[in-house]
Amino acid sequence: MRKLFVSIIMLFAISVSAQQDPLLSHNIFNQITINPASAGSSGMICATAIHRQQWMNFGEGSPVVSAVNLDAAISPFGFSSGIGLNVLQDQFGFNTDVGASLSYAARFTIKGVGKLAIGVNGGFINNSLEPDWKFPEGGSTGTSNLVPQQSESGINFDMGAGIYFHSDEMFFGLSATHLNETSYYNKYSSHYKRHYYITGGYFLKLPNQNWQINPSVLISSDLATSHLGFGANFVYNKKFWGGVSYRIGESVTGLIGIELFSGMRVGYAYDFSTTSISGLNSGGSHEFMVGYCFSLKKERAPQQYKSIRFL
Repeated sequence: MRKLFVSIIMLFAISVSAQQDPLLSHNIFNQITINPASAGSSGMICATAIHRQQWMNFGEGSPVVSAVNLDAAISPFGFSSGIGLNVLQDQFGFNTDVGASLSYAARFTIKGVGKLAIGVNGGFINNSLEPDWKFPEGGSTGTSNLVPQQSESGINFDMGAGIYFHSDEMFFGLSATHLNETSYYNKYSSHYKRHYYITGGYFLKLPNQNWQINPSVLISSDLATSHLGFGANFVYNKKFWGGVSYRIGESVTGLIGIELFSGMRVGYAYDFSTTSISGLNSGGSHEFMVGYCFSLKKERAPQQYKSIRFL
């Protein structure tokens, strides 16, 4: 029954063109998920995996999101660039979406200021639907095309673009996904809406040099539904972090993380819903992140790992 309930929510969201991209609590740490221009921004080879289980007490059919990303800084013919591979699986109700895309970013140094990148990505999204409707005795869905009766699937091309600026003190990103508004179930004339993202953050060193605070903001919109989130992380000795973020009218999130050894980091986030759905979802939402960055260059002496996307 709960799987049916989540599916009804999903169909309603499609009909009113609500935000279709999954919102991850660690997006601000791993921006290549939403902005291809951030590829290669760490100057290293980075692999990241994020797994999110949402609305835990809904049981079967509750949203589950998994994202795996790989990006690296490259310099073909001496031109500073970044490349990336993104794989995302989004499951909710009877629906499963799997997308894979390649990213490329052209990077430019603004002397004395920072680095600016312009990036694009392109790939495919596979959408599949396996309906298993359960209705009261004598009930029927009728013949409406708005209610799928059988399994549906479709594979379509998808693309996005963005710009990304970062320095030792701050970062700023502007990006859009689903630029071509790709279809997902052709039979029902449904398509993704363009989603727009604005991200920004600052790295503020405290009087005690062992501590640093990183305030950040993330705005997302498909011009029908908008989300505004802001928060701050406290970082100790560049190895431990913890903080809180708030998505206005939606949720409060607590985050913690640790660098296990040079380049290897793990993080956890717990979301508590502040909407009316919280009464049915006392289990909240759990999100896990694992990341590893390394360089192929040989260093004369060990150097401390640095990546603005994990701070």
